[in-house]
Amino acid sequence: MATFAGTTQKCKACQKTVYLVDQLTADNKVYHKACFRCHHCKGTLKLSNYSSFEGVLYCKPHFDQLFKMTGSLDKSFEGAPKVSRTDKSVDQGNANNKVSTLFAGTQDKCVACKKTVYPIEKVAVDGSSYHKACFKCTHGGCVISPSNYVAHEHRLYCRHHHSQLFKEKGNFSQLDKNEHSKGMTENTVSE
Repeated sequence: MATFAGTTQKCKACQKTVYLVDQLTADNKVYHKACFRCHHCKGTLKLSNYSSFEGVLYCKPHFDQLFKMTGSLDKSFEGAPKVSRTDKSVDQGNANNKVSTLFAGTQDKCVACKKTVYPIEKVAVDGSSYHKACFKCTHGGCVISPSNYVAHEHRLYCRHHHSQLFKEKGNFSQLDKNEHSKGMTENTVSE
């Protein structure tokens, strides 16, 4: 009869024994697959989509957001010094309040849908704010980026559809309801 001797490795998150079938190693630390979660949102992480700082795990968006909001990795999301890593007893209601205060108070509205744009989903171009999902070509609905679009009369176009419409008509009257092309701006990438 075969016996299983087990392992002495403990999960960094829960301090319980980690068996090989459920073991995940990141930054030379052992975790259960289910314990490998973002410190901020508690979302499950994969080795391909996590960042860590001082042993604290974050999903890529929250790691980037933490750094962008504070300008430093020495602060927490609220701007206060980081809490001790050994105190893991966070009240769920308190955690919800932290998340809600993080996104409270924004006044930015999406130019396309007129709804509130939160920092994590914001695309800002020429002083206007958009949701990532709303920042698309008016003609074809294709995805565009802040470095590859043409704006005409507060409407966005991908470069392909903008040039296609111009070639068909020979001018911008097809794009403009009033048959004139004032207010035309083109965004280019400086390389």
